[in-house]
Amino acid sequence: MCRRLPRSINISSLNSMEKKLAEYKCDTNEAICLKLVRYPEDIDDESTTFHPEYSHQLYGDDEVAFGYKGLQIQLYYTAGNLSTLFRMTYSAKVKDSFDFVEPDDVEGKIREIIPPGFCCGTDDFVSLLEKEANFRPFGSLLHTYTVHNVEEGDDFTFQIYKADMSCAGFREYHERLQTFLMFFIETASFIDVDDDRWDYFIVFEKYNKDGETLFATVGYMTVYNYYVYPDKTRPRVSQMLILPTYQGEGHGAQLLEAVHRFYCTSPKVQDITAEDPSENYVKLRDFVLAKFCQGLPAFSTDKLLQGFSEDMATEARENLKINKKHARRVYEILRLRATDMSDDEQVREYRLEVKRRLFGPYKKNQRELTKMRKYLRPEELASHVSQMDTQVQHEELERSYQQVLGDYRRVIERLAQA
Repeated sequence: MCRRLPRSINISSLNSMEKKLAEYKCDTNEAICLKLVRYPEDIDDESTTFHPEYSHQLYGDDEVAFGYKGLQIQLYYTAGNLSTLFRMTYSAKVKDSFDFVEPDDVEGKIREIIPPGFCCGTDDFVSLLEKEANFRPFGSLLHTYTVHNVEEGDDFTFQIYKADMSCAGFREYHERLQTFLMFFIETASFIDVDDDRWDYFIVFEKYNKDGETLFATVGYMTVYNYYVYPDKTRPRVSQMLILPTYQGEGHGAQLLEAVHRFYCTSPKVQDITAEDPSENYVKLRDFVLAKFCQGLPAFSTDKLLQGFSEDMATEARENLKINKKHARRVYEILRLRATDMSDDEQVREYRLEVKRRLFGPYKKNQRELTKMRKYLRPEELASHVSQMDTQVQHEELERSYQQVLGDYRRVIERLAQA
């Protein structure tokens, strides 16, 4: 006959077991180590390592892998062609101490997103690194620019290329490049590369190594060309990523400017939009479009102070493929810059005009409330009325205005530095 252990002993044992098993949990954002390798010594150089912002698409919302201590998932790429080294190291595995507990399939999750052909050993990777001198960007060159590095006191050269799947080797390169999306775009997904309506724009750094010219991948953008009846297209930015080692240097603005200039030359293009843009993308687009529009006659200072006009919408659309909604936002940015903040009347006029636009959704709510009065019971109506309280609306409107003002001022500051 088996005796049941006292309840306190079971709980104590369980707590002890949980604590021991918890030691085998790892933060996958810290465990995943990424590198863009130019030289063999970069492989063991900790300063060249960067980590993901996200890993939930591989390891769940908690971004935790179970079953290992000291877990390190190494994904190293040659800087140009992105030939890949993948290996996994750890100091202990849960199976070694608890043979009845299975670890997560950490390696399998990585294999789901990286294409075949990667190597697992340093020697093989160094051999691929030696072939980087043969790598050349895909497609046609659109734009060349330089960035001054204050720390090194030198100018660095960058180039933007447009490519498509007809370019030899580009399909395989893109399969490697898109793996970064899973780590740096929260809702990323891989696109259907067999659809020929996709355009690809890639930024490369052009640099010298031992007297040879080499190229390093900086970032990229994908754009889908939607059909607009009867004979136009609407390019829509789908994905945009500048790799972490290059962020904060202005490459995003250079890329977006180059893409806009490319499509502006086509009479077939209606306007250029973006799919579910992030807050950072909207800020970048504000800067780029304001930079473009400030040179148009319709956006001159005297006309800005007269209010938003159809001429502004028309010039922005015909010259820069900017739709009316974006043109209006650019107008507000440039008018703020043109407003004399010491002139109370100018400030008041600007505030009222922006608030009138922001008030649009609240007016819609009022119209809906009028309709509700005909159909809802008194208690249901009271609930909706409280949600649409006028005082609350005014407070929310003021908060929205102050947020917009802050965003616009940051764009204006950047324009002054451009």
